[in-house]
Amino acid sequence: MNVSSGGSGRGRRRRPMAEINVVPYIDVTLVLLIIFMVTAPLLQTGVDVDLPQAEARTIDPQQDLPIIVSIDAEGRLFVDAGNEGDVEVDSDELTVRVTDALQKKPGLPVLIRGDKTVNYGKVVSVMASLKNAGVPSVGLMTSPAEDE
Repeated sequence: MNVSSGGSGRGRRRRPMAEINVVPYIDVTLVLLIIFMVTAPLLQTGVDVDLPQAEARTIDPQQDLPIIVSIDAEGRLFVDAGNEGDVEVDSDELTVRVTDALQKKPGLPVLIRGDKTVNYGKVVSVMASLKNAGVPSVGLMTSPAEDE
């Protein structure tokens, strides 16, 4: 039996569907949003530190002298901004002095020179203070290793 319906699907072209199914995209977006909401606070709690390479470089004498923050064995802070000499400061005055020095000469490197007996927490708090002062990266000064 050959039944002709006049316009059944064989001879006619299908019209393209004008709707896009967005439900899978919404699901993926929701999952990504949750992942970013959970991981964002974890990324903001650390202090960014550029770790030294295996072989340490010396400071180029042609460059401007860096800002050096020293921490002695008792945990006292000293700032030497541009070879002015070590000036004892507290943590609040540290950020003010470093900010002023960076406004005068932007891009000046900042180094921390700490006694080997200083508490690690004190060094981290100084690094956090420097980060709040707008220092993009902080270097750690070391003395050359002695061959035994």
